[in-house]
Amino acid sequence: MSDDRYRYSFETVAEQYERARPLYADAAVDWLAERLGLGPGSRVLDLAAGTGKLTRQLLERGFDVVAVEPGDEMRGVLERVVPGVEALRGVAEAIPLRDASVDAVTVGQAFHWFDAPAALAEIRRVLRPGGGFALLWNRWDEDDPLLGTVDELLARVRPQAAQEASWREACGVPLEERTFRQRRPLTADALVEWAGSTSGFVNAPRTEQERIAGEIRRLAAAHEGEVVIATELSVGQLSDGSSGIRATSS
Repeated sequence: MSDDRYRYSFETVAEQYERARPLYADAAVDWLAERLGLGPGSRVLDLAAGTGKLTRQLLERGFDVVAVEPGDEMRGVLERVVPGVEALRGVAEAIPLRDASVDAVTVGQAFHWFDAPAALAEIRRVLRPGGGFALLWNRWDEDDPLLGTVDELLARVRPQAAQEASWREACGVPLEERTFRQRRPLTADALVEWAGSTSGFVNAPRTEQERIAGEIRRLAAAHEGEVVIATELSVGQLSDGSSGIRATSS
């Protein structure tokens, strides 16, 4: 499990997180729904839901969504911006739902913070037979000339859990993976705000925060203002009668 200083640092920037963070690529959400066999009325758990970025996209597709989020500040924003959603306090390692109660579990921008074996055991417990899970991240696209450089700046303060792909090994299961890219306008102010909502930035010394923000503004001034954001998606399916996860075939 990662250092809670980073894991729960988003509580201090919940409103900023909601303003700054983009939604996931619609094509990615459509693809996970297809791969997991979801349709209107499917019961979906959005785990570590944050301010509900993914929650609202799942609801738009007619799913019956329950959002579980440990942070009171993040969950409070979620309940305000996604009114009427079922939102519960809880962690991935102790999900507050009954056994075999959901058709799918989604995790946006958070699985690397989990104690993976404990979280996977809980995901298996709450999934119905044949149910599956989807893990999503919005990343700075390394091929984008601006975001690639911004990513290098933030890598200096980024915690190890958010730097490495070791969560894949921790899963111990095969995953089907795809990347979906979206272009969107992004001002210098919005880019600084997004950077400022990351765990490494939040925990960095003030002088380092100011240095990074200033460098981002300098870089953005020479950029046209449109960037490419990559939504990375990993999908696994729970086989009937099996204790493991198998990847669906393309």
